[in-house]
Amino acid sequence: MNSPQAHWLADGRRLHLNHGPIDLIVEAFGEPDECRAAYTQAVARFETILIELVKELPELRLPAFFLAPRDFAGPTARRMEAAVMPLAECFITPMAAVAGSVADEVLAALLAGRRLDRAYVNNGGDCALHLSSGQSMISAIAGTGHGMADRV
Repeated sequence: MNSPQAHWLADGRRLHLNHGPIDLIVEAFGEPDECRAAYTQAVARFETILIELVKELPELRLPAFFLAPRDFAGPTARRMEAAVMPLAECFITPMAAVAGSVADEVLAALLAGRRLDRAYVNNGGDCALHLSSGQSMISAIAGTGHGMADRV
């Protein structure tokens, strides 16, 4: 497995984080010092996420059981379990929530102790968003071919 990578995209605004199957685009908006500190926090948290998930992978691949949520060691695995519990009466594993949970975990690290206006973490289309009061963000859903109908 390769090691975690962090690089700025050509526009100099967005951070690309990659480690094995995890491929994130991260952008923060706010005061420059706050954004720099937020990016540093996000990179630090990202460095261990895949390693943590791999340690718990056998259990993450097992179906969730609605009467007995598991107590996973890592926060991302716990997010995954919590996300699928409402559907646990059906067959579902925490792996159904891996991309969104990784995005949520990196966004939480990005925001910890920071004052950002807006931020997002995009993990292959599973996005975590942060909007401060009075802020907005427009997101597009790629490939729909409907012009403005593909905006959220």
